[in-house]
Amino acid sequence: MNSEGPAADDGLRLIPFRGLRYVPERVGSLAAVTSPPYDVVVRPDGLHHLESADPHNIVRLILPQAATPAARHRQAADTLSRWLAEGVLAPDPEPALYVYEQRHCDILQRGVIGALALSEPSEGVVLPHEDVMSDIVADRAALMRTTDANFEPLLLTYRGTGEATGTTAVIERTVHRPPLLATTTEDGFSHRLWPVTDPAELASVDADLARRRALIADGHHRWATYLRLRAEHPGHGPWSYGLVLLIDTARYPLRVRAIHRLLHRLPVAGALTALTATAFRVRRLDTPLPRALEALATAAGESNAFLLAGDGAFHLVDRPDPELLARTVRTDRPEAWRSLDATVLHSTLLDHLWSIPDTPEQIAYIHDTEAAVTQAVRNGGTAVLMHPVREEVVRELAEKGVTMPRKSTSFGPKPATGLVLRSLTLE
Repeated sequence: MNSEGPAADDGLRLIPFRGLRYVPERVGSLAAVTSPPYDVVVRPDGLHHLESADPHNIVRLILPQAATPAARHRQAADTLSRWLAEGVLAPDPEPALYVYEQRHCDILQRGVIGALALSEPSEGVVLPHEDVMSDIVADRAALMRTTDANFEPLLLTYRGTGEATGTTAVIERTVHRPPLLATTTEDGFSHRLWPVTDPAELASVDADLARRRALIADGHHRWATYLRLRAEHPGHGPWSYGLVLLIDTARYPLRVRAIHRLLHRLPVAGALTALTATAFRVRRLDTPLPRALEALATAAGESNAFLLAGDGAFHLVDRPDPELLARTVRTDRPEAWRSLDATVLHSTLLDHLWSIPDTPEQIAYIHDTEAAVTQAVRNGGTAVLMHPVREEVVRELAEKGVTMPRKSTSFGPKPATGLVLRSLTLE
């Protein structure tokens, strides 16, 4: 993804919007009403924890609980209306872009939140790198359609120059001003938000981003949702834009982590039985999780490798037989795609050896390593722990228009949900 990107006016277009934010005096604390993105919440434990943190936690909007999908979406819309009427949420007085900062120990991430003009994948302005599931897109679309809102920004990255020019210069000037809000969430991350309303600064961001294109780091299902809703609302209007956070990774590199799989209905013993009769090497590791992950990292440097857990031990699975891969992995994709751990997991293990369909009843996708292991032990399933994909591989495939298996990567840190929302009824 080169720093020049598209020609001027053919790239990213980020416009100001009237942010919808919590009124601090009406909630216990800003930290108590925030949440991770909807697909990172580990249900049910994480959901219950967030719901009990504050009666106005944003999880009641992004993951409403009711008997049917229609009832859930209606409940979210009713909750949003009630919180607006009660003054729990209120719109900012004028449209703005928002500089957003996250900080924790040696991690510092800064970017700009705004309403991004939507573009089709064929235009090459916003590049996805993962496949999506239609049922999740349908659910997110119904939620946004019913509430007329974007509750959480997608995380997009672009490659600037790394120098304090253009958008980066605006960000670096802005963070020296008093913030609009500041809070520290229970994960130890501090969050600060500033509005940018000055016409000259907005023009500087606009001119800079017009030469850029972006990679979707997090939020593929929500991006697909934005495109679906835009198609439902032809013409130029609020549905032609979607809420995003843009990060210049030349200035603020993101971390890339793996997303693990929890196989609900496959015990570890069953998984191992299928593997031992095939051309994989399987080794039992009676070590703590950190040491097991170190062994996984070492093995992943040599071949496809996975760590199975759920029976009180860890089992390192690596060195697949090339002939097995040749029979089970499709050949019409680049070698970088064929050699992905996620490709081999889904094509060779899940589809061919374990015969497990990729449905929510069979497979859960969990970002937190310990949570994946704990749930596998608790429920008698198998956690398949993955090693992260290198960011350059993700970008290489995205630029070729090749999508990875869904949930192949987890870029972070992810923006906290609940700091600024976008209501389409205000535009």
